[in-house]
Amino acid sequence: MTKNRRASRLLLWMSLIAAFALFAASCGDDDDGAAPATTAAAAAPEPEPEPEPAPEPEPVPEPPKTQGPGGEEAVASSEITLSDDEIAEVQQGGYTAALLWHTAGAFTDAVSQGARDAFAELGIEVIAETNANFDAAQQANDVETVMAQQPDVIISLAIGPDAGAEAFRPAVEAGVHLVFLSNIPQGYVHGEDYVGIVTDDLAAMGITAANLLADALGGEGEVGYIFHDAAYYVTNQRDQAFKSWIEINYPGVTIVAEQGLADPAAAEEIATAMLTRHPDLDGIYAPWSAGPADGVLAALRAAGASDVALVTMDLDTNVSLDLVEGGNVVGIAADEAYNLGRTMALEGAYGLLGKSAPAFVVVPAIGVTADNIVEGYQQSLAADPPQEVLDALDR
Repeated sequence: MTKNRRASRLLLWMSLIAAFALFAASCGDDDDGAAPATTAAAAAPEPEPEPEPAPEPEPVPEPPKTQGPGGEEAVASSEITLSDDEIAEVQQGGYTAALLWHTAGAFTDAVSQGARDAFAELGIEVIAETNANFDAAQQANDVETVMAQQPDVIISLAIGPDAGAEAFRPAVEAGVHLVFLSNIPQGYVHGEDYVGIVTDDLAAMGITAANLLADALGGEGEVGYIFHDAAYYVTNQRDQAFKSWIEINYPGVTIVAEQGLADPAAAEEIATAMLTRHPDLDGIYAPWSAGPADGVLAALRAAGASDVALVTMDLDTNVSLDLVEGGNVVGIAADEAYNLGRTMALEGAYGLLGKSAPAFVVVPAIGVTADNIVEGYQQSLAADPPQEVLDALDR
């Protein structure tokens, strides 16, 4: 009996071992079946990487902007207007005005004519016009002489900030409405001592000159840059605008030589030195016409450099004649001088009406070439070009 039990137990254990083996085999089969799934998952393509953000675009340089001598924001002359009622009020006032100029010449003549025409439309009588020949003492004497006639409005360009402050003080104390061209006397307060200041759109003139020169060169070339080496915001802003506009917009035009000019008589010597150091020079910028540009022209002619383009500021007979004769001058940036005078007269009326004028007003710039020189003179100076220029156009 005991043997049979032992035999039964042995059979039971053998059955259990066999069952366990079968179970283990089945588990192994399951593992083998799962392996391909795991391998397939590992072989699946990885997700695309996130694209790198595009680089920030470089900031575009802002074009130069004209500012007044004290950093005043420029206001366009087109904004200086009077209503019909305001014009009628001024016309009934019996007012008088005086024009006290710093010098004579085509520019001053145009400014004066613009002022005279506007004053006539406003019924304001012009009782005096003077020329100080750039002499501060003479200008002070002109103010004193004119004040004896008790004008209601004076328009002028003050010769020097300190001398001008002293010269025009009697007019300020008498309550005369002062409007200044370009300069402002030292210490004068806008709206109290003077009505406003009017000048060119200085940055626009520099930009215009840059465009004229770059166009003449086909957008490529080496140029010399002669700038006014004096602390005068008018010429400084015009010069700086020319340089920065070339650098911003014309990568093919390279300024290879630059020299400051304190004395206009030194322009010829400066230009000669530039041509010697840079014999492949393609163009030159001169800060204004009468004086500096004349000197550069003399240097170019002496060197036989007929292919060097010259651009400058302000209309003048000599550079205009060279322009129309196909010489070195390829363009002239000019202002609307006649419009300067008209705007100054209108601002004088603002003062009479007790109407606040902007501190700093500018007139547009124009580009003059041989193709539009007659129209350019009319727009700038309200006059025809000099007779010798017209004769050259007819040839």
